[in-house]
Amino acid sequence: MHALTHRLNILSATTLIALTLAAPAAHAFADDDARRAILELRTQLQQMQSQNQQARLQLADQMDLLSQEIATLRGRVEELSQQARLAGNAQAGGNAPQQAAQAGDPQQQAAYEAAADQYRNGKYKEAASAFATFVQSYPDSELANDAQFYLGSSQYASKDFKNSIQTMQSLVKNHPDDARAPDALLVVAADQIELNDMKGAKASLQRIVKDYPKSPAAETAKSRLKLL
Repeated sequence: MHALTHRLNILSATTLIALTLAAPAAHAFADDDARRAILELRTQLQQMQSQNQQARLQLADQMDLLSQEIATLRGRVEELSQQARLAGNAQAGGNAPQQAAQAGDPQQQAAYEAAADQYRNGKYKEAASAFATFVQSYPDSELANDAQFYLGSSQYASKDFKNSIQTMQSLVKNHPDDARAPDALLVVAADQIELNDMKGAKASLQRIVKDYPKSPAAETAKSRLKLL
């Protein structure tokens, strides 16, 4: 009887020790689960913050590009009106300067307007193809830089972001003094934001502020930098 009691005591002690050792292990396991949950929540929060930042920048870029389109269309209407007036004056003057009557190569003008119509109608892939053809066919045209700018804009609008970056960077590289250069860099930054390349977008915006400080694009770039 005494031996049985002794064995029961040993068994009870062994069970108590096992339970005592298991408790910290279970507690540690619970801590690990909690840590993993916290890390997952932090990751999700960072992703949400990044997505919100990208969404704000994308919306701002879209609004700016729409404003640029409106301004360009207004300027184009004024240009066409002026050409019509010059043509009318030339006809009224008989043999008046023929330069006034000729607003440019009609074939070039028609090709450019056809591409611009596609762009205005929201057919951006077709517009990109038409502008690319224009740039290749008339590289020395006075409209070539404008065509290249709208080629890059059409590529952006059709979500061809990588080619849009190449088109706009080529424009800036070859014609850094062109009036479209700072706007081209804005489109480059917009492309980079779409590709989630925030570092590249920041560099493009900083370049606008540095190289084209007096341009309207510089003010836009400053506001974008505040969002980055």
